[in-house]
Amino acid sequence: MKHLSVGLKEALSITLEHIRPLPVERIPITESNGRVTASDLFALVDSPSTDSSMKDGYAVVSHDVAGAAPDMPVRLKLEGQIAPGGKKDIEVKPGTTVRILTGARIPSGADAVLSEEFAQPDGNDILVMNIAEPGRNILPRGRDVECRACILQQGRKISPGMTGLIAAAGHSTVPVFKNPTVTIIGTGDEIVIPGEPLSEGKLYASNIMTIDAWCKKYNMKTSITVVQDDFDIISRTIRTLSAGADAVITSGGAWTGDRDLMANVLEGLGWQQYFHRIRIGPGKAVGFGMLDKKPVFILPGGPSSNLMGFLQIALPGLLALAGHADPGLPRIQAQLAADLKGRQRDWTHFFFGRLEEAEGIPVFHPLNGSSRLRDIAEAEAIAAVPEGQDELFKGSVISVQVLK
Repeated sequence: MKHLSVGLKEALSITLEHIRPLPVERIPITESNGRVTASDLFALVDSPSTDSSMKDGYAVVSHDVAGAAPDMPVRLKLEGQIAPGGKKDIEVKPGTTVRILTGARIPSGADAVLSEEFAQPDGNDILVMNIAEPGRNILPRGRDVECRACILQQGRKISPGMTGLIAAAGHSTVPVFKNPTVTIIGTGDEIVIPGEPLSEGKLYASNIMTIDAWCKKYNMKTSITVVQDDFDIISRTIRTLSAGADAVITSGGAWTGDRDLMANVLEGLGWQQYFHRIRIGPGKAVGFGMLDKKPVFILPGGPSSNLMGFLQIALPGLLALAGHADPGLPRIQAQLAADLKGRQRDWTHFFFGRLEEAEGIPVFHPLNGSSRLRDIAEAEAIAAVPEGQDELFKGSVISVQVLK
C-alpha cells in the first residue's frame, strides 16, 4: 500500500479550516432545543423582576422575631396576604406580618420570610416560633438572571434547561445557525433501499441508514438515495442533489477498485479535493473536498470503515457547518478492560466498545465480535490507539468518545 501522508489530526484540521457556519436564522425558543447560538445572548430583564419569596410563609421584620422559639413565641398582627403576580403592597411595620406565597414579591418593610411550619395562626394574629434572620427565604431581584448579563455564548448548543434561561431573560426568539441539509448517496450495484425486494446477491443499504440516523440525531435534514456503479449516473445524481443541499456524503466507491468511481466523478464535476485516504483504521478511504463551495465527504463502503470515517471526519465537519464551537463526539474518561494493539505506529487505530459502570470511572470493553453490524449496533463508545503509540494497556485510563 502506498504511503498515506495525512494523519487524523491533520485531516480534521483541514476539514474544519475549510468549513464555515451556515447563515443565521431567528427561531422561537420553543424550537431551539439542540440548535447552536449564532451570537452571544444577553438578558433583557432581571429575573426575578423583584425580590420574591422562596417559601409559603410570613413576611416579617427579622428584628421582631430574633428571640422567637416554640416555648417563647412572638405574637405578630396579620395585615393581609400577597400572592404571586399581585400588584398591591402591604407595608410590614414592626409588630406586624403579611401572609406571603412562593414567588410573591416581598412587601416593603420586610427583610425576611418565616416558613409557615414555624408559625401558628391565632385569630387575627400569628404566633412565631422560630427566628428568621435578614434575607431568609428571599430570592433577590436578578438572582437567577441579571439584566444585560451574557446568558449564552456564541457556539453553545441549546439544551432544554437553557431554553428556560432564555425565556426568563426576556427572549421569545433566539438567533441560531441554520442546520445543514445533507444529501446522502449510496453507490453500488449490489445495494438496495430498505423496503424494496431483495434479490439474490443484493444487500440492503445499511450504511446510509446509519449515517442518516446520526444526522437526524443532530436535527439535520437529510435526503437519501442509492445509485448504480455508473460514472454518468453518479455524476448526474451528485450534480442534481447537491444543488438543494448544504453538504453531500457519498457512501461506497471510495477505494481503488474497478468500480470505485467516486473520486474520479467528483474530479470531473470540478471539486476541490483536500485529502482522500488518511492514516486511520478502520476508515482510511475517507475523503473531503468542496464542490460549488459545499463540503463533500467520501466514505468507504465497509460498515466499520464507513461509520468511523463519518464519525471522525464528516460529523465534525457537519457540526462545524451548524455552528458548533467544539464539533465532534462528546468524551469521557474510561479505564480499559483489555489491551488495545495498533497495527502501524504512524496510524490511529479505533475500537468500538461498550461501557460498564464501575466505582469511580466507567470501564471500556472492546467489541471483537464476528458481526460488524452487531458491533456497531451495540457500541457505546470508541477508543483509539493514537498515532505514535503501538499499544494501550489494560487498566489504563484514557479519553473515549461516547456514542449513546
